[in-house]
Amino acid sequence: MDLSGYGTMVLTIIFSLLICYIIWDKMHRVDKLPPGPKPLPLIGNLWQIRSGEMATTLMELGKQYGSVFTFYFGPHPVVVFCGYDAVKEALVDQGEDFVGRGRQPTVDRVFQGYGLIASDGDRWRQLRRFTLTTLRNFGVGKKTIEERIQEESCCLVEKLGTYEQQHVDPAVIITKAVANVISSVVFGSRFDYDDKRFHRMLDIFYETFELMSSTWGQIQDMVPMIMNHIPGPHQRIITLLEELNEFIAERVKLNQDTLDPSSPRDYIDCFLLKMDEEKDNSSSEFNLKNLILTLNNLFFAGGETVATTLKHGLLLLLKYPNIQAKLHKEIDEVIGQKRTPNIEDRNKMPYMEAVIHEIQRFSNVIPMNAPHSATRDTTFREYSIPKGTGICALLCSVLGDPKYFSTPCKFNPRHFLDAEGQFKKNVAFLPFSIGKRKCLGEGLAKTEMFLFVTSILQNFVLISDTQFTEADISPRMTGFANVPIPYKMSFVPR
Repeated sequence: MDLSGYGTMVLTIIFSLLICYIIWDKMHRVDKLPPGPKPLPLIGNLWQIRSGEMATTLMELGKQYGSVFTFYFGPHPVVVFCGYDAVKEALVDQGEDFVGRGRQPTVDRVFQGYGLIASDGDRWRQLRRFTLTTLRNFGVGKKTIEERIQEESCCLVEKLGTYEQQHVDPAVIITKAVANVISSVVFGSRFDYDDKRFHRMLDIFYETFELMSSTWGQIQDMVPMIMNHIPGPHQRIITLLEELNEFIAERVKLNQDTLDPSSPRDYIDCFLLKMDEEKDNSSSEFNLKNLILTLNNLFFAGGETVATTLKHGLLLLLKYPNIQAKLHKEIDEVIGQKRTPNIEDRNKMPYMEAVIHEIQRFSNVIPMNAPHSATRDTTFREYSIPKGTGICALLCSVLGDPKYFSTPCKFNPRHFLDAEGQFKKNVAFLPFSIGKRKCLGEGLAKTEMFLFVTSILQNFVLISDTQFTEADISPRMTGFANVPIPYKMSFVPR
């Protein structure tokens, strides 16, 4: 190699080291951020994530550094809040400071700040206000949505009866039943359980959930500037979400072609009418891109999360047949074998309420919460947090807070029962988060959980040939979502 070649190589090395130093220096410019583990240039604290278990790693670091600490996702600092007290103080007491949406590189290339969940500022406020109003108008939080869930529960029970006590994986049919509830609101109708397009859509949800929570997905969230350009299973997330968006776009086109302005049938119709109403408003966020991506959000948040919780719940009831037997007894005493369960029964069934709450707490479906960000320079306790800093309100640390739950790592319905066996609330029960960006489908999800679980247990005894261990039922504390292990079971008519 000639001298000019050596010179070029030396300059390249020096330039690369200089870039690394600048990035590393930038990572430490704000010396009043909360303490945390020392990051490395470019990759931040990636090297400290144990065996792809990001949520578990953050929980352990919280024990070491306290309820507020800084963890670097690549070159980006993220302030992590652990435990109920810190999370409540951040998202409620200082809610306006941390209402921004944080980075989520696994999906940001698709959403690009559009849609209800990924948006910020005025776009988010417009979409959230409209969505809350429209969902209420279509019965969410009212008697009409209860009737839709009851109808779907009857369809589910009928389908489970056709299995004739065979050992089956309940995942697909449970997901279809739950997804049909939100489908009836956004699409105006339910899907047949044998509909192939519907089945494919739900496959996309599940695979995306899995990939976002995988080691590949976690590394992409940490160092997207590297992982976005490296082949691997994480690249399928983009393909899957785009396929889902194509399906939704087809449904939107169908609504456009058959729209009757005097009689909106569903969420899509209402959004299309709002688009026409504000077509001359330059600041309006009602456009096709926001419609398609908001529908994507509603299905993802309103379908897969509840279905995943139910799948955890059935597994837990297989593990603990004594708890299942107590629920059968309560159902028989309050409802009987013939009447369809209704939401008013919930007040008379404290044990069912406690078990369902504990299923939601223990399964911890979204352990790291959706990412937030600081909307302005602010101070939290004695620390300075600059505008734009990522925020992680760690929900698994709230749902497993030993200050509020006596046996946080055990499935224990007594967390929600008083000494007389009556249901008791717990302020640290936050599976839907808290504050201005908490899940707007909380009421719908609670109604679904009660009516689906009660209807299934009213009609069936749940059994399995497998002897499940504590490790089998424990949530896999990885990244974005906790999904249960695959399992098979029988639904034995009562």
